[in-house]
Amino acid sequence: MIGRQVILINKSLTLQELEQIMQNNWDKEQYGSFKIGRPTSASIEEYILLPATRRYLTIVYPRAAGGFFSKENKVILSTADSPEGAQIAIAEYLPVKGPLLNILQTKSVLSAEKERKGPAEEMLQAYTAHMKEILKKNGLLK
Repeated sequence: MIGRQVILINKSLTLQELEQIMQNNWDKEQYGSFKIGRPTSASIEEYILLPATRRYLTIVYPRAAGGFFSKENKVILSTADSPEGAQIAIAEYLPVKGPLLNILQTKSVLSAEKERKGPAEEMLQAYTAHMKEILKKNGLLK
């Protein structure tokens, strides 16, 4: 699925445990650094944040098995708005008057969609491949 990758793991992890595994194994030279935080002020929980593009971040978080929606332990990587991207998105969806402004607004939204499906998706795929290597190295890949 575009914008979201799921890696099945053989045990449950907390966000802090996943962060520690990444601290010990993440190739910062090739993939950059990361931090724990909320992608935007409206975010419900904290995630591991990785840069993707100006408008988008890749968020990483574990989910434990149990419950209706989570039947297996997993690590999820997903594309999310960056703080700047969230501000741009809000501005793009505010109603505007006049056909010229509507055209500009539509062009900006389409540009954001291309960015999400292009460079942001490429970063997500690269991060996912690296995360799989790390989890396998640590005996966590299912």
